[in-house]
Amino acid sequence: MPDEKTDEVVIRFEEVTKTFKGMEMPALDAVSGEVRTGVITGLVGPDGAGKTTLLRLIAGLMEPDHGKISTLGHDPITDAAAIRGEVGYMPQKFGLYEDLTVMENLTLQADLRHVTGKEREESFERLLTFTDLKRFTGRFAGKLSGGMKQKLGLACALLGKPKLLLLDEPGVGVDPISRRELWGMVEDLVSQGIGVVWSTAYLDEAELCGTTVVLNEGKLLFTGTPQEIAAPLAGRCFQLREPGEQKRRLLTKALSRPEISDGTIQGHSLRLTFRKGSGRFDPKEIGAAEGAEWVEVKPRFEDAFIDLLGGGPSGESVLAQHTHQIEQDGKTVIEAEHLTKQFGDFKATDDVTFQVTRGEIYGLLGPNGAGKSTTFKMMCGLLVPTAGTAKVVGLDLRHSGSQARQKLGYMAQKFSLYGSLTVMQNLEFFSGIYGLQGKKQREKMQEMAEIFHLKPFLNAKTESLSLGYKQRLALACSVMHEPDILFLDEPTSGVDPVTRREFWTHINGLVERGVTIMVTTHFMDEAEYCDRIGLVFRGQLIANGTPDQLKESVATKENPDPTMEDAFIELVTGKEAGK
Repeated sequence: MPDEKTDEVVIRFEEVTKTFKGMEMPALDAVSGEVRTGVITGLVGPDGAGKTTLLRLIAGLMEPDHGKISTLGHDPITDAAAIRGEVGYMPQKFGLYEDLTVMENLTLQADLRHVTGKEREESFERLLTFTDLKRFTGRFAGKLSGGMKQKLGLACALLGKPKLLLLDEPGVGVDPISRRELWGMVEDLVSQGIGVVWSTAYLDEAELCGTTVVLNEGKLLFTGTPQEIAAPLAGRCFQLREPGEQKRRLLTKALSRPEISDGTIQGHSLRLTFRKGSGRFDPKEIGAAEGAEWVEVKPRFEDAFIDLLGGGPSGESVLAQHTHQIEQDGKTVIEAEHLTKQFGDFKATDDVTFQVTRGEIYGLLGPNGAGKSTTFKMMCGLLVPTAGTAKVVGLDLRHSGSQARQKLGYMAQKFSLYGSLTVMQNLEFFSGIYGLQGKKQREKMQEMAEIFHLKPFLNAKTESLSLGYKQRLALACSVMHEPDILFLDEPTSGVDPVTRREFWTHINGLVERGVTIMVTTHFMDEAEYCDRIGLVFRGQLIANGTPDQLKESVATKENPDPTMEDAFIELVTGKEAGK
């Protein structure tokens, strides 16, 4: 690809406003900014912030109500023909054909972009090598893992050697290894002079960007480098080290204090952000252990983003307050014994054994296609094992599925509610499935609507909700019958950081009430909330322990304090290399 100037303005937008029919608030409200070559520009914000709308306006797929946009020096509406072959756009939802192979998708996209003859042959060779998809040209796109789908989407967006690449949340649902590979590819493109906009709700991705445009509810919050956004929080971010055993309860107490604007669990520690002008308090005031101590840590982009929004949610879960207390008896309530699932000659789950005790959060992690969801579905009774047993509260799901299921709540990885039904109809349907009737059913539906802020949307079609509210509804439907055990398959994939914190407030609160939770996630900071983690790779359980144990297992002189992402990548790549 040709080298360009390394600091050329490729996009400029001034006072851009866009309002959609039926919406009270604008999707974008007088937003201004620019994008240059030489760096990845992060378009950052929660679900519904206006990121996709801005990308579509830049690409000329819709017209602004007010304001001006220049894309590669052209008006994207009036000069659409001038930029058509120069802009590569990768939409948020996988925009390729799942029933076509990798090569058929590339061929179709090349036809649409008029990439023919020798140029097509060279493009296919270059892009298949670049994305490491050469081995999979005959595989149906629908059969690819999440990371491979994103690589195919990237390859299609790069056909014709565009000067500008617009990526709409390419990291959603992709494991840390695939995200790191994708990021490396895009950095390589930037070094070749291509302008890149990377839209994301993942704030660890935003931290890697050269510069950022931060949106919330259609308004511009900040433009500048990640270092510039985090700088005002210097001296306000701390870890509370060695706080004691009851870290979930301590976090709830800390978040209820006026000094604290945000907080999360990091292994055995709490990470807390203090409000401006607030001093540190004695850890004993929230019930921390004798040896607990404050250690100042470097502010992250995520800390700054939550602070810009006025802080995170409080630590109290209203859902937990409406859930019955379960006796914490220390019994094993989820058990996999030599669990195996074979599809033809392919073992999706291969001889997996683990136990989960009552009132514990057990995280199942692994790369895309590792076998997490297959294992998960067997534990819920949705798939029958080829060999081995899956037991819940002592009941073998193969023989006592319906009896065990009354004690379970399940939230699927892909949004599993009925889009054509209203929010109220979904609540009614799922509460009925779980055996709620009459007055109790009506009261529980009302309760869920209040807890998850669904009241304004009760008569709206579910498909019209934003992703954050869809996930809230899915969680509400899975807990209405107050299950003893809750299975959550990537419950926060694609949702914004504030909603993720809200979810984990509820999860932590439920565990305090004795509910047992099994969860899968690609967010490594969420893995820190788990009491124990099982790491799955190629169908096998390759590591099992607390978050801190997994991190300690990969610590070296060069990296004595590894992150959870470091541990994930090191353990998986080490296994792949046969270490």
